[in-house]
Amino acid sequence: MAATPPRNSFLGLLPWPERQAVARALRTETVGGLVLLAAAVVALVWANTPLSSAYTTIRDFHFGIPALGLDLSVGHWTSDGLLTVFFLVAGIELKRELVVGSLRTPATAALPVIAAVCGMAVPAAFYAATIAAGGGSMDGWAVPMATDIAFALAVLAVISTHLPTALRAFLLTLAVVDDLGAILIIAVFFTSNLNFWALAGALAGLGVFYLLQRRRVRGWWWYAPLGVVIWALLYNGGIHATVAGVAMGLILRTVRDEGESQSPAQRTGHLLHPLSAGLCVPLFALFAAGVSVSGDALGKVFTTPEPLGVIVGLVAGKILGIFAGTYLAARFTRARLNPDLAWADVLALATLAGIGFTVALLIGELAFPGTAVGEHVKAAVLIASLIAALLAALLLRRRNAVYRRLYEEENLDEDADGIPDVYQRTGSGST
Repeated sequence: MAATPPRNSFLGLLPWPERQAVARALRTETVGGLVLLAAAVVALVWANTPLSSAYTTIRDFHFGIPALGLDLSVGHWTSDGLLTVFFLVAGIELKRELVVGSLRTPATAALPVIAAVCGMAVPAAFYAATIAAGGGSMDGWAVPMATDIAFALAVLAVISTHLPTALRAFLLTLAVVDDLGAILIIAVFFTSNLNFWALAGALAGLGVFYLLQRRRVRGWWWYAPLGVVIWALLYNGGIHATVAGVAMGLILRTVRDEGESQSPAQRTGHLLHPLSAGLCVPLFALFAAGVSVSGDALGKVFTTPEPLGVIVGLVAGKILGIFAGTYLAARFTRARLNPDLAWADVLALATLAGIGFTVALLIGELAFPGTAVGEHVKAAVLIASLIAALLAALLLRRRNAVYRRLYEEENLDEDADGIPDVYQRTGSGST
């Protein structure tokens, strides 16, 4: 049996409470990723059959409250409405990482943050280089910056790798930081016709939300209507409404008070995570991933600068950015790689991060609304995600014997007390 890797090593043993939290999040994301994968397949099949006109009719059907500026299409409701729940959960995850997770101290946050930032900057640079070489629009520079953790975990479930928890946790942390970057980009670069009165109302609503949390006010009947009002005001304010979800997620209290079994963030995340992963994101995928896969359309993906830049950015850019960022950060911080793993494992994770499905599709819609280029960019996201998934599957399967051994060692519980023996050997079962 291999020696237990030190807990302070890079990709080493996670503290037991952190591992429990990560395991809960990953279970939901994996199931949600499989549903997301199924939704994407249904969308592609539906949009490329004689029933494609029905798909377009349903996606473009409008309903809402015109007097409140909320007369939106079904596709628009899924991207601006349902994805707000997704970003609310992302905000809660980010808050947890910042308060009690791997981002709570500069020493532990440095490596995943540097890796994630490089994993966003390099793909954008690759997109820009492709546009500079072939001409085209720079509007899609942010599309290849996103990583879809649910889709990535679905790929892991399909190929049946026994990836150790530390590797999955690192991928999850990368995705959390990636989501924050995506929200900042959406908030800053994809705004239009700002209505400062509506924005002021949204800020006031967030202030009330904060005060309710500070006063320890409980009850969904306070927060749900207030959240809807904040969302509607932000939407009418000209900022993408999903920003409201992240803002509220960051405000929710993460640390439990004395006598509480769960903090408000834990309770909310527990309730909304399955809804987000199992319904909201798949419905968005159903109405966003329905693109033509005809020979002519696929040809334009590889010959038009914008979609080609997305493919190069998501595949090559993500691999180079995350791997190089991780390697350099480890050297700079003198972090020691878990001796049971190799840099080839980090390369495989970097390849897996090239799956940019959900947020990449959203940014593609914002960058090229209602245009043929936008449809080609969507197709490029799907193709790049497929390429990244296949490459990652090859790299991960090559090392699966190692992963299986480590997985079995870190889950062995011979005394059946619910805590793996490796934590009792290291004295970390309750830390």
